[in-house]
Amino acid sequence: MGGFQPVFRKLAVSIRIATGLLSISSKIMDRLSASAVLKMASMPANGPSATVFEESSGLLFVRNSRIFSHMSTSTKTAELIRQCIEGMPVGEPFTPTAFLAFGTRASVDQTLSRLVKAGCVERVTRGVFVRPEVSRFVDQVMPEPIKVAETVARTTGSIVQIHGAEAARRLELTTQVPTQSVFSTSGPSKRIRVGKMEIRLQHVCQRKLTLAGRPAGLALAAMWYLGKSEVTPLLIEKIRRKISGSEFEALKSATSSMPAWMSDAFLRHGRAAWSVHA
Repeated sequence: MGGFQPVFRKLAVSIRIATGLLSISSKIMDRLSASAVLKMASMPANGPSATVFEESSGLLFVRNSRIFSHMSTSTKTAELIRQCIEGMPVGEPFTPTAFLAFGTRASVDQTLSRLVKAGCVERVTRGVFVRPEVSRFVDQVMPEPIKVAETVARTTGSIVQIHGAEAARRLELTTQVPTQSVFSTSGPSKRIRVGKMEIRLQHVCQRKLTLAGRPAGLALAAMWYLGKSEVTPLLIEKIRRKISGSEFEALKSATSSMPAWMSDAFLRHGRAAWSVHA
């Protein structure tokens, strides 16, 4: 046994040295990890490497918080858009700007693209979508041209009015039927392709859009279209019988926006009506 004692002593010394080295190595690693965590924690959340260190079961894991945050935000945006669309009337067109409160333009466009592929919405034309209305006779029913025109105009804050030719037909001031869907607008002129149909937006001066969107504005558009030779006291009397009394009064009050030949026709109509009642 006496011969083994020196060996045991050397072995004990070696074990103590190894234990000491492991302890020193562990402390160094702890300090390095702590330094790294502090350094990463001090970086902005939206920085180029928004990384978070997590410790679990004595192991150090690294995850990119920006990726998980982006995934969560995108999912929330998509769900909000889907819920909003489900509450919209069928056949009512809309644009991506209606959902910008829910996320970025890129995330909105991506969500709408996915909904189109899924058949939940229909792309009417570039930048215009609709919840499809399905008919057993003609499959999908496209929205009315005026609704598409108004939706496009809203993206630029423009006014839209039915063209004078269609206005005159609706008021039965002419028997001609327009062959194209044309609308007057305060915005830029453009052509919109909707399936096989083309919708034209034609820029006009602001005064031609006075009272737009109401029967009085329809009558005004018709008179602009028919022109000086057709707008007589007799035609104005026809208009008076086609629209309500309040709308006709609104039309008369807009004479300051009319050309001289049009306001003069109203003046002569007023005189003729006064002489009849006198």
